[in-house]
Order: sequence, then C-alpha cells, then structure tokens
Amino acid sequence: MSLLEKLPFGKRSQAGDDAAAATAAPAKTSSGKGRPTPKRKDAQARNLHPIVPADRKAAKREARAKQDEAWERQRIAMQTGDERYLPPRDKGPIKRYIRDYIDARYSLGELFMPLTLVLLIVFVAFSSRQTLLSFYFMLAIYLFLFISIADAVICWRLLRRRLYAKFGREKVQEQGHVFWYIFSRCFNLRRWRQPAPQVARRQYPE
Repeated sequence: MSLLEKLPFGKRSQAGDDAAAATAAPAKTSSGKGRPTPKRKDAQARNLHPIVPADRKAAKREARAKQDEAWERQRIAMQTGDERYLPPRDKGPIKRYIRDYIDARYSLGELFMPLTLVLLIVFVAFSSRQTLLSFYFMLAIYLFLFISIADAVICWRLLRRRLYAKFGREKVQEQGHVFWYIFSRCFNLRRWRQPAPQVARRQYPE
C-alpha cells in the first residue's frame, strides 16, 4: 500500500485545496487593479450633481435672456419670413406657398373688419332716428360677411388644387388645418398678417 493511500480522505482533500489555492494566487495578484475598490457611498457621491444651481438669480437671468433672444429671433422671422425661427404652425414649404398665394390676391375678407367698423358706427349714430335705415346697415354687414366667406372658400378650393399638384395630396393632408390657415389669412388685413407678406399683389407662386 502506498503512502498516499494510507492518508485519510480529509487530509488528501486539504492537500489538494492548498495546491489549487497556491496555483491561483499568482493569477489573482497579477490581474488585480493595484488600488483598493472604492466604497459605494464614495462612488455615489462623485456621481451626484446639484439639481438646484448655486446662484438661482443668475440662472434665472440667463434663462430669461435666452427666452428674450428666442422671442426676438421669432419676431424678426415674422417680418422677414426666415423659416428657421418661425413658429411650428407657419413652417414648411406648403405654408409658405399658401401665404404667398393669399398675399398675391385681393380677398374680400380683408375688408370685412374695417367695413364692419364703419357700418357699426353709422348704425349706432342712426339707430335711434331711423329704424329702417339701421336694419339695412345690419343687413349689409351680414351680406358682406357671407360674400367674404364664399370668397375664402373659393380661394381654398383653387389653392387646394394647386397644392395637390405641386406637393401631392398625402403631403398636404398631413399638414392638417390647412382650410383654417387659409380662411384666417383671407380675413386678415394684409398689413396685419403674420408672418408678413413677402410677395407683391398678383405675384402668385409657381
């Protein structure tokens, strides 16, 4: 019987474990980082960033300055038609084409507000004297309103045909609210329109 066979099972196992540990020890030493592992609270402290700025007044002034700058860029874009800084509802070649077409034509709706104001002044001046004349003034206001609406609808139908031919039906329908965009601009005075007109009368877009 050999000497290894006489050793107890527990001693043989312990000798094998010691040999394996001795073999693995150099590998562990060679693959180490060479520095102690930081504690979790220290690592979390390094990753923390202050949510509230140290100087709230300075941060508020900076945010207000950026907002004022953005508003100023948008105001200038409303006058020059710069697409980069226009509001989302006015951006894009389709909206630009709509504005140019409406600004090139004469719309009855743009005369509705000033004419209504004049008729109302006349109505108030003569309402207590001649009832029949006041009735005719009110009738004229409503009649001109219906004619202006009909003119805006005609403009929408003609312009829609042009938009479909130039940009395609699906792309125009993706814009949404095209009718109200056309309608509201037709009922606004040319000098009060925003974005401001960039074309002259009768200068229709191609």
